[in-house]
Amino acid sequence: MTVSLRPILFRLHWALGLTAGLVLALMGVTGALMSYEEAIQDVLDADLAHVRVEERARLGPEALIARAQAQRPGLTVDALTMPGDAARAPRARFARVDGRRPASAYLDPHDGTVRGQARAEEAFATIRSLHRWLLLPGDGGGWGRTVTGFCALALIAFLATGLYLRWPGIHRWRIWLRPSLARPGRARWWSLHAVLGTWLVPVYLVLVLTGLWWSYGWYRTGATWLLTGTAPAAKTAKAPAPEGPYALDAAWAAFSAGAGRDMTVATLTLPGPDLAVIRIRWVRAGAGQSPEDRDEMTFAPATGLPLGIKRAADKPLGRRIADNMVEVHRGRFFGAPLAFLFFLAALGLPVFAATGVTLYVLRRRAGRRRGTAAGGAPDRPAPARQFLARLGSSAGFR
Repeated sequence: MTVSLRPILFRLHWALGLTAGLVLALMGVTGALMSYEEAIQDVLDADLAHVRVEERARLGPEALIARAQAQRPGLTVDALTMPGDAARAPRARFARVDGRRPASAYLDPHDGTVRGQARAEEAFATIRSLHRWLLLPGDGGGWGRTVTGFCALALIAFLATGLYLRWPGIHRWRIWLRPSLARPGRARWWSLHAVLGTWLVPVYLVLVLTGLWWSYGWYRTGATWLLTGTAPAAKTAKAPAPEGPYALDAAWAAFSAGAGRDMTVATLTLPGPDLAVIRIRWVRAGAGQSPEDRDEMTFAPATGLPLGIKRAADKPLGRRIADNMVEVHRGRFFGAPLAFLFFLAALGLPVFAATGVTLYVLRRRAGRRRGTAAGGAPDRPAPARQFLARLGSSAGFR
């Protein structure tokens, strides 16, 4: 007896759809929200982020940080975002407390008064945890990471089996690329499910191949080697942070007078367990707001003297991708139009789950009706060839 591969792949496709597909739907919704996290935060915090332009002098980083910490007892500022626009407020980020990062605060640039805390940060921290490890205990070290990693691999199986099940039927481009929504019943749902999936195959491949970066250490090591020709640097034990006080004002003055003259926004990061220097990363005017366009400059903590500069434009493409995998995963690395396409693709995952479940339910109902018409005989799946022949139509419906 010859065993056909198609029925096996068909069952694998819907079995994964009823399990991993539901998790992928949740990851799609949360991923879509995170695609425009910064834009959403800008809207919600517009009244806090915008300030009146005054003739008074603006405070330097040292005074701003001191004022922020004085108004938030028990918290330590570890980074400060300084806008190039005088009408926007600086923003202080606080170090983690018991593994969680407090909401950052907007500061008045003239006297350091805390104008308010970022409203959506905690909500997006929860959304991010839901997206990455389903809020399961252990966070990145628990079972949630294993489940989401498996579901990412399952999406590859969806794409491969879906294309295979479509291919032998019809090859005309209109059938492959244009949904037949006027057809009734299961044919309409199948057309929407299959055609939309065909259009989005390239996007989902990028989403999967970049998403696995955070799921498996071996995958990140291999991908880094392929992109850069070198393995990721081994993690070393955290060293004590350099003793303060830090010459933040001197570093900021040197940056502002030199490489930072055309910056639109800059983030100053203080020395800590993972950083032995003062670091400033910034976006140049006309370069857009994408993190892959950020240049980086480091300074000596005690003196504020420049130590070195790294230009994003000088990095090879592979290194830029490896250093900005989050932005590649979100689609922003490729520009705003493709970022929006990635957003739509993420929202498409719940659509695939809904249409897939609908097709499954309708198929089961059709099977019961056939069993009833045959005299109440138990519903048994039709043989593979009969099933495919019956469902094969001008639209390739299965």
